[in-house]
Amino acid sequence: MNRLGRSLELFFVDGRADGMLTAEVFGWTGHVLRAPRTQIKDALMRPEAGFTGVYVLLGETKDGPLAYIGEAEDMRVRLRDHVSNKGWWDDAILISSAANNLHKAHIKYLESRLVEIARDVAHTTLENGNTPPRSSLNEAAQANMESFIDTLMMVLPAIRVDLFLQKKVTAVLQEQPDTSKASDVGESWPPLMPAFQLTTRSGEILAYAKLQGGEFIVQHGSKARITVGKSSTDGVTRKRQQLLNAHTIIENDGWLEFVDNYSFQSPSGAADFINGYSTNGRISWKEVKTGKTFAEWEQASIDSGMNLI
Repeated sequence: MNRLGRSLELFFVDGRADGMLTAEVFGWTGHVLRAPRTQIKDALMRPEAGFTGVYVLLGETKDGPLAYIGEAEDMRVRLRDHVSNKGWWDDAILISSAANNLHKAHIKYLESRLVEIARDVAHTTLENGNTPPRSSLNEAAQANMESFIDTLMMVLPAIRVDLFLQKKVTAVLQEQPDTSKASDVGESWPPLMPAFQLTTRSGEILAYAKLQGGEFIVQHGSKARITVGKSSTDGVTRKRQQLLNAHTIIENDGWLEFVDNYSFQSPSGAADFINGYSTNGRISWKEVKTGKTFAEWEQASIDSGMNLI
């Protein structure tokens, strides 16, 4: 299903891109405030800080990113406590309603769902000990909160909050191709969904991927080397551990195997992850049908599109 475009309004409170900001969407009742810890005093003086809502604390430790998700009927009081008893966080995200019409059951439900989503994505370690139970809402109220969350999942990545951003693609749009034959892979996906493959230097196929909706999606059944080379970044190692924790990849017969489709931001990011060392994915990924590199395929696609203008 194609989604309609939506308009997100960001307000940079002090005119700085790295400072305090608010985010709202036309027709959405929600309100989001992001504040760096260095401006938490100013953030707590804002009226929405005293609203009923859910908050997220974000920080970085030696083991990687860390987050905490909590709820409060007055977020100002709870955050004041966290300034004193939690030293690791750097940013606070305050999620409320612009009219302050969320009540205790709403935010308990929202807190539980956000913890569930963050644990499923497994992008960031949570300091939360357990997943809190969902509050008891009637069917209509649950539907309203799920709609609220759906919009929130669009807003948060736009303000650099990625712990809820799902890269695992579990929905199967059509039957997966027989990956034993490269020709079958190329024929199984429609022309507007190009298929690419990544091979070892000896020609063994490691992985298949498709480009869909601007996402470079490595297909389940693809393999990645277990070892990581010296040219690899710490980010690749952390990403592998995150995907292992989320059971998106597993160790199998001396390889890491994708058990779900997984979306990467770029062909190079996918190739780095699979090879275990720095790789130019625009050259190493080849289109299955033609053998063109991703870069060659991309250029041909642009030239074809320009000819239609």
